[in-house]
Amino acid sequence: MHLVFKCAERWGIIELGKNPVSLVRVKNASKRLKRPRILEVGQFFELLKHLSEPYRTMVLVAQCLGLRVSEILGLQWGDFNFEERTVLVQRSVVGGRVDDVKTEYSKDEVPLDPRLAEVLLHWRSETFFPRDTDWVFANPATGKPYHQESLQKRQIKRAAKLAGLGEEIGWHTFRHSYRSWLDETGAPMKVQQELMRHASIQTTMNVYGRAMTETKRRANSQVVGLVFGPNLQDSAANADTAIVQ
Repeated sequence: MHLVFKCAERWGIIELGKNPVSLVRVKNASKRLKRPRILEVGQFFELLKHLSEPYRTMVLVAQCLGLRVSEILGLQWGDFNFEERTVLVQRSVVGGRVDDVKTEYSKDEVPLDPRLAEVLLHWRSETFFPRDTDWVFANPATGKPYHQESLQKRQIKRAAKLAGLGEEIGWHTFRHSYRSWLDETGAPMKVQQELMRHASIQTTMNVYGRAMTETKRRANSQVVGLVFGPNLQDSAANADTAIVQ
């Protein structure tokens, strides 16, 4: 088919450089085939027991902030303002390639709870004088961000299997769970929209002003409170014995 379309381009039948499949529509192609998996708090802690560093900290960031894995891999130390307690999400890394975030709404500051900040500062102390441009989660073998497919297969799915959660757990599970946990805290829908950095949950929601920063902090901190509950100490005690792949 590639040769056929190349000939069509040479003969002027189709436009040069245009993907002929781009206009094809397949009914229900974008429809979600499965309902997203949502982790309960207890299930999250059970999974956390089977993760070693830096994967454990990466999962804590995923569940505490609801970031996409590409955004987690794209974090640099200069994105964190520990004094103002904020994180600027401004880039993504997919397949080792650095790029912009998914949409213009994805680029935004999110609140950094002091408990998560403490975990991140501890992780930073494990490295030697990190610069602002250094990756927060760099592969020690290459100095570059990990590949998300490898992380999901070798770390997330392995830990989920050991925790008895099945193999359908993935990085996006934490983002879906974050959204669900926000719902459990009773956070206003507008606040949820901004914490998730979605363009819109409902079109009519866009007529309202931005949620106040403190309101967003309270909603986010309630989710972080679920993560850093009494179970985290038990999880931390087991972290040193986690299997390292």
